[in-house]
Amino acid sequence: MEWPPYLDEYEKLVIRMTTPRVMIDNAACANSTRVSVDSARKHGILLEAVQVLTDLNLSIKKAYICSDGRWFMDVFHVTDLNGNKLTDESVINCIEQSLGSIHYTRSKCFDGLTALELTGTDRVGLLSEVFAVLADLQCNVVESKMWTHNGRIASLIYLKDNDSGFPIEDSQKIERIEARLRNVLKGDNDIRSAKTTVSMDVTHTERRLHQMMFADRDYERKPIIRTSGDSPMVTVQDSLERGYSVVNVQCKDRMKLLFDIVCTLTDMEYVVFHATINTAGDRAYLEFFIRHTDGTPISSEAEKQRVILCLQAAIERRASEGVRLELCTSDRQGLLADVTRTFRENGLNVTRAEISTTGGTALNVFYVTDAIGNPADPKLIEAVRERIGLSNLKVKELPLINHQKAEREEPAVGVGGAVLLSLGSLVRRNLHNLGLIRS
Repeated sequence: MEWPPYLDEYEKLVIRMTTPRVMIDNAACANSTRVSVDSARKHGILLEAVQVLTDLNLSIKKAYICSDGRWFMDVFHVTDLNGNKLTDESVINCIEQSLGSIHYTRSKCFDGLTALELTGTDRVGLLSEVFAVLADLQCNVVESKMWTHNGRIASLIYLKDNDSGFPIEDSQKIERIEARLRNVLKGDNDIRSAKTTVSMDVTHTERRLHQMMFADRDYERKPIIRTSGDSPMVTVQDSLERGYSVVNVQCKDRMKLLFDIVCTLTDMEYVVFHATINTAGDRAYLEFFIRHTDGTPISSEAEKQRVILCLQAAIERRASEGVRLELCTSDRQGLLADVTRTFRENGLNVTRAEISTTGGTALNVFYVTDAIGNPADPKLIEAVRERIGLSNLKVKELPLINHQKAEREEPAVGVGGAVLLSLGSLVRRNLHNLGLIRS
């Protein structure tokens, strides 16, 4: 094993003693691959394990989490995006190596790039104005992710100087970038809450977006327009005899759902001791037994309501509304400004965006609605495509979670305590699925 340079000999010894044991089994289940992880417990290890799986675009169909005492035992049933078992040896090896080293791996580092964090009030055309400013200041956007929720926007933008190709280190230029973007974000009615900062953090990008929106308190704001009636159902109940708080979630299933929930619980300083995750059709049923990091359960009704609001917001932030447009074309200076200006001029609002550049090719995804959040007119979409290039900008169906090939699922955990599992039966079932006890 090649050790990172920042570890001393004692840290290396601790890692050798507590290195997670990863087992990948394609024979145990008929239609999914079972990934088991046994490890010494530490705060955040569940999030790190889920992050590895979701970053590989794996669909988590079921999961069992047990981490009482000093040990952490997880079982995940995963498939690829098409609902098939994992057969690619390179993917399997990547899972084994990544999960086996989660105690000392660090988040993806965007070396050679300057990171900008933006938060403010969302409005039609805002992204166009942001990219226009960056193009005018000779900044080349290499990667970016943008989310909107409840009328707020959060974005991480990784860029470099267009002329030199290096990170932007000139303090005066950085101040100009921050000042101009702050003015754009403020608009006419967001003088206090608009923020623009250069970040030195290497936190996982999507986790950082959750943290930014949480700090912006998007969960307390009322949605301007809700285009979907399928809101997540979240309940929090007491299990005082066991000293836990029990969180139940029922919502539409989608990619990275478990990551978004665990990410929020972790950043709110809760520890997940036990959990079950089940999916059936397009629905997901999740149950978590949690405590504060100091070992105490949730103690007040106000705190319960805050957890409910925060988890609902975490689920909704990534729930994409609108038409998915994929742009694939040669990258050039000002491309993003031109494309998003075309959206704005045609009354399209960008609700989420993922920007990336690979080998001189721009690979960008935009989710768009009309100006008030309703589905965009197909004729308008086609007009925009004609202006940008029919072969460059394509309409894509939203990716669906494929559970049609799934084995017969266990009964879903009830929401609101209707079918609430006792802690004892939960632990026994977890251990049974880990192969540590027999029925």
